[in-house]
Amino acid sequence: MNRIRTAVMGAAIAGSMVIGGVVGAAVYGVSALNAAAATTATTAASPSPTSGSSSGTFVSNETAAHEATESAAREAQENAGQVPTVP
Repeated sequence: MNRIRTAVMGAAIAGSMVIGGVVGAAVYGVSALNAAAATTATTAASPSPTSGSSSGTFVSNETAAHEATESAAREAQENAGQVPTVP
């Protein structure tokens, strides 16, 4: 009787591990597919740079019309070479 109880408990534990693995793989697979789809959509939607001289650094807009409408905080960020985060 004791050996049968041990075998049943072992089978229950092994079965729950298998079911947990299957559920975990299914959840991971769905989230990985969603992440891949989001990355593909973002990559396809983002425009590619047309200029070959783009260095990837921020260049502020120094035209007179733009300068007249921006705040002092934004101008300070632009002068520091940062991408502005304030309006």
